[in-house]
Amino acid sequence: MLKLALQGMRTRWVTFIGSFIALALGVGLIATTGLALAATFSAPDRGPERLVKAPVVVKTSDLVRVDTPIGERTQTITDPAPVPVAVTAKLAALGRTVEDRTFPVSGPGLGEDTVGHPWSVAALTPCTLTDGRAPEARGEVVATGDALRPGTRVQAATPRGPEEITVVGTVASAGFENALFFTDAEAARISPDVDAVAVHAPADRVEAAVGAGFDVLTGDERRRADPDPDRDEEALVSVNALLGTAAGVTGFVSVFVVASTFSFAVAQRRREFGLLRTAGATPAQVRRMVFTEAFVIGVLASAAGCRLGAAGAPRLAAWMADAGIAPAWFRIGEQTWPLHTAFWTGLFVALSGVVVSSWRAGRVGPTEALRESAIDSRAMPVSRWLIGGAVLATGLGLLSLALLDSPGDVLKRKTYVTQPMLLIVGFALFAPVLVTPLTRLLTWLPARLPGATGMLARENTSAGVRRTAAVAAPVIITVALAASLMGTTATISEAKAGEARERITADLVATAGGEGRALPEAFVRRARAVPGVTVSATRSTGVTVLEEGVALVTSEAEAVDPAAHAAVSHLPVVAGRLADLDDDSIVVNEEWLTTKVGDRVSVWLGDGRRADLRIAAVLSTGTGGNGVYLTERNAAGAPVDRVDLALSRDGADTAAAALGAAAKATGVQLLTGDRWVEVHYPRSSENTRLGLWMILGIALVYTGIALANTLMMATSDRVRDLASLRLTGATKGQVLRLVAVEALVVVAVGAVLGAVIAGVNLLGVWSALGLLGVWSDVVVPWDTVAAVIGASALLATVASVLPASFALRVRPVELAGMRE
Repeated sequence: MLKLALQGMRTRWVTFIGSFIALALGVGLIATTGLALAATFSAPDRGPERLVKAPVVVKTSDLVRVDTPIGERTQTITDPAPVPVAVTAKLAALGRTVEDRTFPVSGPGLGEDTVGHPWSVAALTPCTLTDGRAPEARGEVVATGDALRPGTRVQAATPRGPEEITVVGTVASAGFENALFFTDAEAARISPDVDAVAVHAPADRVEAAVGAGFDVLTGDERRRADPDPDRDEEALVSVNALLGTAAGVTGFVSVFVVASTFSFAVAQRRREFGLLRTAGATPAQVRRMVFTEAFVIGVLASAAGCRLGAAGAPRLAAWMADAGIAPAWFRIGEQTWPLHTAFWTGLFVALSGVVVSSWRAGRVGPTEALRESAIDSRAMPVSRWLIGGAVLATGLGLLSLALLDSPGDVLKRKTYVTQPMLLIVGFALFAPVLVTPLTRLLTWLPARLPGATGMLARENTSAGVRRTAAVAAPVIITVALAASLMGTTATISEAKAGEARERITADLVATAGGEGRALPEAFVRRARAVPGVTVSATRSTGVTVLEEGVALVTSEAEAVDPAAHAAVSHLPVVAGRLADLDDDSIVVNEEWLTTKVGDRVSVWLGDGRRADLRIAAVLSTGTGGNGVYLTERNAAGAPVDRVDLALSRDGADTAAAALGAAAKATGVQLLTGDRWVEVHYPRSSENTRLGLWMILGIALVYTGIALANTLMMATSDRVRDLASLRLTGATKGQVLRLVAVEALVVVAVGAVLGAVIAGVNLLGVWSALGLLGVWSDVVVPWDTVAAVIGASALLATVASVLPASFALRVRPVELAGMRE
């Protein structure tokens, strides 16, 4: 049987090479994304960085600890309290101490995330001067890196207001932050709060001195005092989500295309199977031969795919790091399990792809097989009807269930990425019965034009249902994924922006320019002194709740003055009143477990305090941007990071000019409400766009190759048909035009089916937004869809005309006499 299989593979080498290429590339994709995904499971093991020379570091605890029935649960709070003066005095009595302060600094020539520190802390990194000298007076700083040279003057904005600083020295960049070192006295003036204390004393004595509520850090634990100590793990969260999505999409695309290719390759050989059955081969022998061929190709192609994946994964990781999607240190590890997974997946798909076709080929009788090989008389067996109906019903049922039960889940990436996959499979399974009516519809006008090309294209495409369905499959998946993913993200982003426009009624919005950076207190004071201006200062914080008694969950929260905030915003209140918010209450959204006005909820505030607060009002969930609201008293330690300003009609121009002057003097970014929404709610962020294009790019390149591969297989199998056209008097140019038109018809069929799938998916997203009370237009990525269809049409034309052109170089009589 193996010998017979190898002989068959040698005879029909074009078909088997096509199957080999499809499977090898599919396994390569799975291996590449699998290896990259595996690299996100663990971050580099870093020790302490900024306070590495400090024997002991003391800071206020930033963890909430709760005993639950399944063990202790911890959660990091957003605004840990500073180290009290009394505690710093106790520590100073134990030995030499260094007080650490960290505060934002912004200005021309400074990085977006530049921070300030006392100069005495630099010795604990350690940072040594590479040029200039240490700061000695007010306004003198030492800068990290080479961006600022000694003698440079900068008008900087700090939490205390504008400061004119002069760079007097530089130190080598530590790699984890851009810092300016002030004198200790100047740093204490700008930021009086002490964030941490480095102590030169035994740890046990330090623990006894500070008592409960403080973290005494030694060894590697000192890393918890570094800036954003969890940044590596947090950076990998988004990379893991992106690569998880990419792995799921590429895995689905690979399996879908490979299975379709193998099934088509077997279906092409019905005449051969008929001859074998006529010669006396039993159905079992035919099936064993097909499985043996699939096994040989599967092993070889899967092995080749693993080699491709091992070579491609490091290049993918390097590109992601260069593009800013992944951190600069992101590298592929030594894991081998993704290669094993890819290999066995490829082999399994290869064997699964021939199951139905081989069973059908071995089941029919010799005469029936020979007759059936001429045209596709029955497009779909009963089993395919049942499976296709079940898959399609499951996809539509899950979408309907999500809309009825939890419409917010439809807007989550995991849902809107996986939802189209079931619809793609369902429609693809029904493709053989959809192809004929679609083909006749799309070719209705061309078939009535002068000449026989349109009519022949219609009849050939309708007669070769299996061939048309197999070639259309890559186009279906390409158009459906491109339109669904890009359209859904754009639609959700547009809905969020629209929701923000309705929520923000302020004339002007002031921010520090960077995400989460504090506004200078000087701007808030000057804004409140301007006549005719209502000022609503917002402090971003967080509240933590214990959900279902086992999980600590932190929600974003904003601390506002209720009366002032009501004048600059229109919150979507569904129960209660924002005006009832006070120091003993909280405003929540509909996602909370308890949403009845008047009920009390137990929460941990941003500084770690526990509070039992009454629900004053409930907001609609919307797209997820409606968070929790508190009063300023319940956001101790959280700085003002945004100010909404409403101007009275009388003297609005004068007030706006005064606010503009205050913003310029303090380094604050002042925008109109509409402009602020445009800046902070783009249709999608740069990283999101790059990530989506990475996912789509991998899938599109593969499906493009698969499209060309399948068309070359299909065209090579039609050599005798093309020769017959030549013998009836058609010129070579006419035959090639016919082949090209047929390819375009198939692409059009696939594009229509893909568009229908994308339409269903986008309709589901639009319906979910409507059920959440956010009515937004559906954003269709016409340029992306047009580019995908155009690329598919070009590939299909070249991949069908090129092999046909080579085949037609042989005399028609010789082609017509060629054996199958």
